[in-house]
Amino acid sequence: MPLLKFDVIVGRNEHDLRTLLDTTHEAMVEAFDVPASDRYQSVTQHQPTEMILEDTGLGFKRSDKVVLLTVISRQRTTAQKERFYGLLSERLHDRCGISRDDLIVSIVENTDADWSFGHGRAQFLTKELK
Repeated sequence: MPLLKFDVIVGRNEHDLRTLLDTTHEAMVEAFDVPASDRYQSVTQHQPTEMILEDTGLGFKRSDKVVLLTVISRQRTTAQKERFYGLLSERLHDRCGISRDDLIVSIVENTDADWSFGHGRAQFLTKELK
């Protein structure tokens, strides 16, 4: 049940945003082995001056196509995370023209008690979901 939150600079059209979301979902399903129907994504668009994303001394060159992706998820293995990073970087480059320098991903892990999908219940705890 990963929740994906995208922060991007304003200016992408609907097709480009949809391709970004679809491509990311596909990589997540493949890397994390979650059902395709587990899709929770939101996009926040910012003015260029509202996002400061430097290179941490690694020499990356950021552009106005930068994507800051926060993935909130149950615990994943290191191998799953590395697979996700690789698939996502490759596919966003190939399908969206996003430079590998322009992708920043942070995975924030939580537990089953941290999710409620509605009706005021924690569906993982009540076993409505697995």
